[in-house]
Amino acid sequence: MQYLPLLQLLVLISLANGAPVIAKRVLGPRLAWPLDGNLRFVDGRPLFGASKTLRGIAAAIVATSLLAPLFGATAATGLTVALAAMAGDLLSSFVKRRLGLQSSSQAIGLDQIPESLLPLLACREAFALTALDIAAGTAIFLVGELLLSRLLFKLHIRDRPY
Repeated sequence: MQYLPLLQLLVLISLANGAPVIAKRVLGPRLAWPLDGNLRFVDGRPLFGASKTLRGIAAAIVATSLLAPLFGATAATGLTVALAAMAGDLLSSFVKRRLGLQSSSQAIGLDQIPESLLPLLACREAFALTALDIAAGTAIFLVGELLLSRLLFKLHIRDRPY
């Protein structure tokens, strides 16, 4: 297992997933346009939900692209990580809405696996990741995100402690 490339990538994934939370805390309701435009899917439920905003996607893309060089990656790699992480996050939200779960509700595994697995897969060649690296990275992100989210809740950065 390659520790440094995996650590670099996990930092970028965390940055991509954390940027929307920070943007929400800094900007409040400003620029919080729902990405799905409040559209409903054929089942009558929201496509993604009100918590998935253009502001959040933009924050992830800008922050991860700009800060990636500080963590030994290119801006293009940062962009790839951000896009894949946000695609995973949107996939999770889409599935949660189909399951009848409310926006911002907790679904352990479903909330963490796609938003870490997709960027790990998207960057596997650039970081020379093995299948074991990808599996370990996904597991580390899942556990780390659950622990870190509790800390961010106590610091009043997150709205919920999961």
